[in-house]
Amino acid sequence: MTISGIGSRTSYIGSGILDLRSQLDTLTQQLSSGKISNTYAGLGSGRSLSIALRSQLSTVASYADTATNLNTRIGVANLSLQRLVAIGSEVKGAAVSAGGNFDNTGQTPGQRTAQLDFADSVDMLNAKSGDRYLFSGRATDTAPVAPSDQIMNGNGAAIAGLKQVIAERSTADLGVNKNGRVGAALDTTIPTAINITEEEVTPAPPQKAQPFGMKVSSISTTIVGAQTTNPVDLPTTPVTVPPTTPATPVAKSMSIDLNGNVPKAGDQVKLTFTMPDGTQEDIVLTASDKTPLPANSFAIGTAAPPITASEATAANLNAAIGTAMTDLANGPMVAASAIEAGNNFFDNPPQRIGSTPLGSATTLVDGTASNTVIWYNGEKNDVTANGAARGSAVSQIDTSITVQYGARADEQALRNQLQTVAVFAAVAVDPNQLSDPAYAKNANAQIAALNTRVAQNLADVPGQQTVENIQADFAGAQAAIKSTTDRQVQTKAMAQTMLDSIEGINNDEVATKILALQTALQASYQTTSTLYQMSLVKFL
Repeated sequence: MTISGIGSRTSYIGSGILDLRSQLDTLTQQLSSGKISNTYAGLGSGRSLSIALRSQLSTVASYADTATNLNTRIGVANLSLQRLVAIGSEVKGAAVSAGGNFDNTGQTPGQRTAQLDFADSVDMLNAKSGDRYLFSGRATDTAPVAPSDQIMNGNGAAIAGLKQVIAERSTADLGVNKNGRVGAALDTTIPTAINITEEEVTPAPPQKAQPFGMKVSSISTTIVGAQTTNPVDLPTTPVTVPPTTPATPVAKSMSIDLNGNVPKAGDQVKLTFTMPDGTQEDIVLTASDKTPLPANSFAIGTAAPPITASEATAANLNAAIGTAMTDLANGPMVAASAIEAGNNFFDNPPQRIGSTPLGSATTLVDGTASNTVIWYNGEKNDVTANGAARGSAVSQIDTSITVQYGARADEQALRNQLQTVAVFAAVAVDPNQLSDPAYAKNANAQIAALNTRVAQNLADVPGQQTVENIQADFAGAQAAIKSTTDRQVQTKAMAQTMLDSIEGINNDEVATKILALQTALQASYQTTSTLYQMSLVKFL
């Protein structure tokens, strides 16, 4: 009789032990990792959903990183805007409260404050988040605003800054005769009539008006019987131009004719002039019979044959108008000229006086980087070509949601404030001439007019962009980011819960299975050991 070996008869027991051991290893790995399997294959039918959920979680995480970066950038930009708002209020308050107390630099305390605020404004507009300039539009690697010292004082002798442009414009606006390039003269044919005329371009036809100095606007009087003529074009030589050619501006003149009448004391003549910056200033002269003659008045004439009283009064009025126009030109017009010079300098491209001598210049020409500091070097604020400033930086924060958070230092609100603060800080009088009463009078009139214009230009104008409008745009972007992030947090929690239910384990259940397997495995080991120890003698 043949007796078979133990190994061949008990191989199935060994296989069972190996299977139990494999199960125990699997359960032990699950307990230590907390996952059903380290491969998608081990997830069974849930593998596809697990892949999709993990993809969703990865996408949410990338959006969360984007949101963090955006909040940082917008936060830094908002800090700059908050400071700019404060600067606008500071300078406006300084302009409103400033008087004519000049220091040894020829400036008021308010202007000295504006100097510090201007440098601070440039720093705010050159703000960076990481390696990204925030107010350069798409040109994120370029500082948007030139250094404050270069803007003020130029870059070397050949490249003009704001102060030089202001000085040149002031000379051009004052003109050769320092009268704002307007003049008053008795009519050569009507001795009781006075003509107030703008300076013409030479040669006169066809272009007679020039862009500098004061412009006549209106004239009125309370003198009974006197006749006024509001501005009319000066006569020009007819010139035939194509119908598509823009009309050439023509110099204008206004007049007053006493018509043989003599004013009574207290009668007034009012003349209105348009300043270089587009604002208007009035001259009001009052007829007087007092001696000495009060300020802002003209003497009522007396007859001295062959000159009539009306003709004598017209001569006195003509002289008073000439003096008043000179005072206006050397006072408030200088401030208006500085404001307009700011417009010229901060324009794109900057505008410069087109010829010399400056006092008789008749044109403005485009400045270049070779002769004028270009204050803004970021992406140009060209809505037609590049879209609105906010659209110069766009980020996706969800599958179908994007936010716009771009900004440019040459946006209307930012440029206007920077320009106004710069002009206020740049203007100065000659402190060495303030001992001259006439010069001091003009200097006080200049700073008073400048203070008024600075305060007006820093005030909010309905329909025009303000710094607060930009802040509101950023606030809207931040609100969109927050609401999207909050929703993504909830989505992530739900997706993670579902993923855990597919890939995760129940620790108690796995532990129980391990204990059961350990017991079964121990019994199998004992049985196998007993079988392998059997012999024929023991069997018999």
